[in-house]
Amino acid sequence: MIKILYIGNDLLKNTKYTTTMDTLSNLLEQEKYTIYKSSSKTNKFLRLLDMCRAIVKHRDTVQYVLIDTYSTVNFYYAYITAQLCRLFRLKYVPILHGGNLPERINRSKTLSRDLFCNAYKNVSPSNYLKVAFEKKGYQTELIPNVLEIENYSFKQRDTIAPKLLYVRSFADIYNPTMAVKVLYELKKSHSEAKLCMVGPDKDGTLLKVKEMITDLKLEDSVTITGVLSREKWHKLSENYDIFINTTNFDNTPVSVLEAMALGLPIVSTNAGGIPYLIDNEKDGVLVTKDAASEMTEAILSLMSSNKKAQEISKNARTKVEQYGWDSVKHKWFDILE
Repeated sequence: MIKILYIGNDLLKNTKYTTTMDTLSNLLEQEKYTIYKSSSKTNKFLRLLDMCRAIVKHRDTVQYVLIDTYSTVNFYYAYITAQLCRLFRLKYVPILHGGNLPERINRSKTLSRDLFCNAYKNVSPSNYLKVAFEKKGYQTELIPNVLEIENYSFKQRDTIAPKLLYVRSFADIYNPTMAVKVLYELKKSHSEAKLCMVGPDKDGTLLKVKEMITDLKLEDSVTITGVLSREKWHKLSENYDIFINTTNFDNTPVSVLEAMALGLPIVSTNAGGIPYLIDNEKDGVLVTKDAASEMTEAILSLMSSNKKAQEISKNARTKVEQYGWDSVKHKWFDILE
């Protein structure tokens, strides 16, 4: 039996926030792989220490180490744990998640070379990062993020009302204040417009969002739920008609994939890897980054044509069905042989 150590943010028990780490590790366990995970520590220093301790502990029992790799502070987690893997001659596989990783590998050239050139394999869930990495000489395998597609009930909306759903962390890179600006613009012509925002506060941006809501007198039109389990936000999504993604940096966000699977028409910025995921006007609508007025116009366009919105949502569902485990698992089997 193949044994794997998965290094990443194993925070489901503490935050109720389901990540790709949770999904992939559970599915691999169902395929009879043995998975060890680290770390569930919430303190960043203790989390790094726990990750390193896990590598030392399992160095003689695991065949592979999977390392979730992001572009900000967590980049250093990946770098440090990868060097520890090299010390113990362990095969490690960075899984590329950070939408700003192309900038990171330009800015941190020496660290990136040590991390990615010495990896057993580099795995990207999007062509966006695969192309960016291979331009720098880092050979990269494309394996899409996994959706357990059978767990996503598709809802066809007969009419599109101005009921917006945002599901993402409150973090500056995801630009959640843009969602509030869009609502404000939308209410000029549709006073009944509503916005629901789901997700954890990552860097204090939630306070900025709340201050903007108060300044614009939108308190009665915005609901902020905090973190919800996957099942709860899926149920909540049935009450909303358009999913908005306001990010300034991105790769292949799982929440957008999930919204596509659920039947919510997507209006997103064209940041990072999003144009590799969404074909504009076919299975979603793309607008310029930080352009609230442009996103508002895109929403109004969907509302004016139910047929167009329905076609977009059907096409999106068809697209994300290729992210099902039956379609993806053999690519993992090829790596973890």
